[in-house]
Amino acid sequence: MTKKYDKEFKFQTVRLIQEEGKTVAQVAREMGLHENTLYRWLAEFKQDGANAFPGSGQLKPEDKALRDLQKELRELREENEILKKAMHYFAKDRR
Repeated sequence: MTKKYDKEFKFQTVRLIQEEGKTVAQVAREMGLHENTLYRWLAEFKQDGANAFPGSGQLKPEDKALRDLQKELRELREENEILKKAMHYFAKDRR
């Protein structure tokens, strides 16, 4: 079973390595973590900075914006299809 660590814990652990100059192996021993976990946290922090570690079920701001735009596009396409069907329906009544 994997343990869950909160965002603040991950930031503090990364700070120990980057700002205090401790090695990954040293921090891993002190915190009781696997070195690969720390390397993954470092990579996430380097890639996303303050937006790293969004949490379970949470999205990064750019991912949320993309999801919202995709939802809006899907809704607009549905509305467009409804309007097309209505146009054909009312065009038949005129004949």
